[in-house]
Amino acid sequence: MQNNHYDVIVIGVGSMGSATCWQLARQGAKVLGIEQFDIPHERGSYGGQCRIIRKAYFEHPDYVPLLLRAYQNWHQLEQATSAQIYHQTGIVYHGTSDDVVITGSKMAANLYDIPFEKRDKIEFQQFNTPNDFDTYFEPESGFLESEKAVTLYTQASIQLGAEIHTREKLLTWTAEKDKVVVQTDKGTYSASKLIISAGAWAEKAMPTLKATLKVKQQTTAWVNPKVWKDFEMGNFPCWFVSDPELGMFYGFPILDVAKFGGNIGFKMGLHVPGSDLDPDNLTRNSTETDEMIITDFLKKYMPETKDALLSVKSCLYTYSEDEHFVIDFLPETHQNVIFACGFSGHGFKFTSVVGEILSDMALKGKTDLPADFLGLKRFEKA
Repeated sequence: MQNNHYDVIVIGVGSMGSATCWQLARQGAKVLGIEQFDIPHERGSYGGQCRIIRKAYFEHPDYVPLLLRAYQNWHQLEQATSAQIYHQTGIVYHGTSDDVVITGSKMAANLYDIPFEKRDKIEFQQFNTPNDFDTYFEPESGFLESEKAVTLYTQASIQLGAEIHTREKLLTWTAEKDKVVVQTDKGTYSASKLIISAGAWAEKAMPTLKATLKVKQQTTAWVNPKVWKDFEMGNFPCWFVSDPELGMFYGFPILDVAKFGGNIGFKMGLHVPGSDLDPDNLTRNSTETDEMIITDFLKKYMPETKDALLSVKSCLYTYSEDEHFVIDFLPETHQNVIFACGFSGHGFKFTSVVGEILSDMALKGKTDLPADFLGLKRFEKA
């Protein structure tokens, strides 16, 4: 056991876990990251080429200070690895004036002086939106290469001395006053601190967690437009369309597969909770209903696309009760177990700052970043 003792063990080396391993390793901590699958893999929440990043955060303005730090930390990773992760394309928003996406984004933009400009919809002729829709543009936004980011964080962690185990599954862990003992299907390890960032498997890794998590399957598609150049990166931004009945659709420009890899066509999806599932029993097949919703949306809002989808994939979202993140010390573990979960389909852009928060909590017992609103206290009964 002496040889298997670490300063920090991280369970789950996906989005948040890989960033946490890097933040810990760069501060000289002896780190073990344990991942049950390969790195990267498509059984989690970061697969599918890219994720949107934005500052005018309609979900809640309290996220904005963390987002500003996230932008800094993404740049830090880019500098450390000499690779580009963030691509600034801007985001166009379409919705009614009273839609939460529009009102919430405007609120956050006004509070933090974020550029968020009303535009004439004729500027974005790829969309056919109703007359009562407003159009806004957020220039300081774009997308992140999600799988590339996780891979780079992991590689950089190893180069700094972190030990990363893949294809190793957590069985149990116990928290004692001065250490945490972790049992996997391949060995037993101990550490001063344990960080659980297990994504869809978080509730299974923390059966005592007093916050309900629901794992949902989400469908994304890659679409074949009639005129590709109109939808290519440089001619087409990331986008949101908030449909009053179906919910919020989002998407990206066409990315050159020679440069970015991944799928061909432009990626899009619907941001609403999908069907419940057990992450250990995945089918990963989209339903005919999911595909019909996407094709109906395209016919209504983006008529310059063809009916056939080029490819369809699914990923996992883990929703908390209020659809906000949950980051805290796990109760009754002597503050030796820290966790991050419930990223509810809007968390990847925060990966770089969540890694810093979790590292702070493990090494300093607290973080100075404004993350208290994401703690467990909000779930306590009055």
